[in-house]
Amino acid sequence: MIDPHLTAPDDDRHEVQGEQSRSQSAVRTRLHSRSYRASSRLPAWMGSIRFRLTAVWSILVFGLAALVVGGIYLGLHNSLSNQKISATAFQVGGITFIQPDQAQLVQRAVNERALDALRVYSFWALLALFFTSLVIGWIVSGRMLRPLGEISNTVREIQASDLKQRIDLGGPNDELRQLADTFDDMLGRLDEAFEGQRQFIHEASHELRNPLAVIRTNLEVTLSDPDASAEDLRHTAEVVERSSERMARLVDDLLVYARKGTLSLERDPVDVALLIGEAAEEFNASAVAAGVHLVHHAPAGLWVIGDRLALRQALGNLLANAIRYSPEGTTVRLRGGLDGPWIWMAVEDQGPGIDPENQDRVFQRFWRGNPKEGREQGRSGLGLTIVRQIAEAHGGEVKLVSQVDHGSAFAVWLPALAPAQSPAPPQATPVPPSA
Repeated sequence: MIDPHLTAPDDDRHEVQGEQSRSQSAVRTRLHSRSYRASSRLPAWMGSIRFRLTAVWSILVFGLAALVVGGIYLGLHNSLSNQKISATAFQVGGITFIQPDQAQLVQRAVNERALDALRVYSFWALLALFFTSLVIGWIVSGRMLRPLGEISNTVREIQASDLKQRIDLGGPNDELRQLADTFDDMLGRLDEAFEGQRQFIHEASHELRNPLAVIRTNLEVTLSDPDASAEDLRHTAEVVERSSERMARLVDDLLVYARKGTLSLERDPVDVALLIGEAAEEFNASAVAAGVHLVHHAPAGLWVIGDRLALRQALGNLLANAIRYSPEGTTVRLRGGLDGPWIWMAVEDQGPGIDPENQDRVFQRFWRGNPKEGREQGRSGLGLTIVRQIAEAHGGEVKLVSQVDHGSAFAVWLPALAPAQSPAPPQATPVPPSA
């Protein structure tokens, strides 16, 4: 049992300390409020840094000058006061008389008058120096603080929607230049952060649109068939489940990106043949609705280390583009294979193909070929960019082979589960497009 009499003194001491801290905080609050009221009654220019620099400059100059002049005056005063006056002694009738030197007496009187004049002149000189230093300090401090005004005006003009503007102060590499460069670096980082956020929002909307389209298409096909069996309904439910899983993963990535600015990728063994089969099954309804025949083939034993959902997302983007651009009655092929230490997944179509000068641009962000046509079709120009990012995040790359009016083939190269040491995928044509 705890004796309350042993703990009471500690409680009293804590209460006393609490009262003291409260009283001290109350005193600080009163002092702060008084100083605030006093400063609020002063003109605005007296609270500026320029005024404070001018006051400090003037006080320092006046103080140093007063010390110098005062030292000179005291030294001269002591030197003149300690001078001895010679005298002549003589006796008259047994009485000794001392006669001081009259010239030296006159000299002492002259020195005292000079000291008095020096004291008066020094006072007025110090007073004039004080006011002159105020004027000079105000002008000099204004010139010194002018870059700060430029920085403030530039930063004030910068809007959150346009962070491309920079201060770019220039001049000598002093503290103000370093401050402006720091602001420029901060604006650059903010601009990159906002741009990355905008791009990620576009990517997220693009990736959410694909699974939603898959879900809608499969549901429409199933619901429009009055003879749909339980097996057909189960198949549609499985497709919807996989698409909703992709959407849930994307939402999780949005949260991760909001916290860390990066997307999360898992590192697990992935069966590429199974992945290709699931992707073909998922987009089969979309291909049928577009009048396109979708075929797939991949041998067993194709294993990579990576994120299954991300890789299926890359295949989904390639399949969505192939089905969208393939003419009715043509064939889209989804294949996979092994080439040395590399595993490839390819999507071939018989669409219009891509011009040679645009084959390097299709992977750029927001490139949509014809901008007007892209806007009308609701394309964001991010699908192939995301495919390239996913491939590079897995240590691979994506390649394109295309012929105008004959079709295109996109191949994603990934390191096999136990790859040999190889700096890059083979440079040969990955998968030739079918005629």
